[in-house]
Amino acid sequence: MERYVHLIPYKFEEQLEIVNEIPKGVEIIQAPDIWPETKGQGITIAVLDTGCETSHPDLAGRIIGGRNFTKDDQGNPDIFEDYNGHGTHVAGTIAAGLNDTGVAGVAPEANLLILKVLGKNGSGQYDWIINAIRYATSQKVDIISMSLGGPQDVKELHEAIKEAIAANILVVCAAGNEGDGEDATDELAYPGAYNEVISVGAIDLDRNSSQFTNSHNEIDLVAPGEKITSTYLNGSYATLSGTSMATPHVSGALALLKVLSNTAFDRELTVPELYAQLIKRTVPLGNSPKVEGNGLVYLTLMEHVEKVFDQQTVRMLINQ
Repeated sequence: MERYVHLIPYKFEEQLEIVNEIPKGVEIIQAPDIWPETKGQGITIAVLDTGCETSHPDLAGRIIGGRNFTKDDQGNPDIFEDYNGHGTHVAGTIAAGLNDTGVAGVAPEANLLILKVLGKNGSGQYDWIINAIRYATSQKVDIISMSLGGPQDVKELHEAIKEAIAANILVVCAAGNEGDGEDATDELAYPGAYNEVISVGAIDLDRNSSQFTNSHNEIDLVAPGEKITSTYLNGSYATLSGTSMATPHVSGALALLKVLSNTAFDRELTVPELYAQLIKRTVPLGNSPKVEGNGLVYLTLMEHVEKVFDQQTVRMLINQ
């Protein structure tokens, strides 16, 4: 029996033809303050999604390759174009370039490997995702980003993820949008609920926990996931909401942190070490850990901590 996974459901807010901004979500996590040191150059992120509009001007030079694992385009593995829009939006949040127009991603000089695992209708077979994870592992990417999920705990999927992590690849997944706003109940979507992945919940642009974000004890952190503007189909832009939109903020943040950390330590850090560097740069927002994990990713937090040592002052800083 074929088993299917789907896009983490998201809300389409609006489509825009002309944009010229650094999106607020990118600013909230303090990515522009890191750009003088690194923009993610040399880091490759595999984006497992609906493909990508490879001709989008904001993604010029960022896409280094890709592969189609779906039945779209008669299953041609060399055509990984996006007919849905979701994958293009995610890719832009990670790595849209600084070209004085459109939007900018969190890591605007990172490389993107586009692995199309969901068809134009937003669903795909677990086997497609499993094969894509193993392909990404064989390509020695640095980060795998997955804004997708399903209700089934599939052993083969879990094994493929563990193989990627054993190869020193960070795996970042959306927590899911089935939340009921109550931390007393658990809502599980896989692969986001696996302990080995970095599970990302969502907040709004005012740093409030999103009502739709899943809650469970495997949530690692949160990032902006409501009214996020990024690249979309036909060279346009769109504003979407969901944990799908929070996830690429963290994938991009890890690209920046990997460069910073490897430079600081003068060696290649392991997945647990890089995870520790990420968690050092989170700040609690006052919600249950089952909703926000360790808190909001805030890339310059360590600079603030060197100056002030109490969390109340840090929270005041990030809310300015």
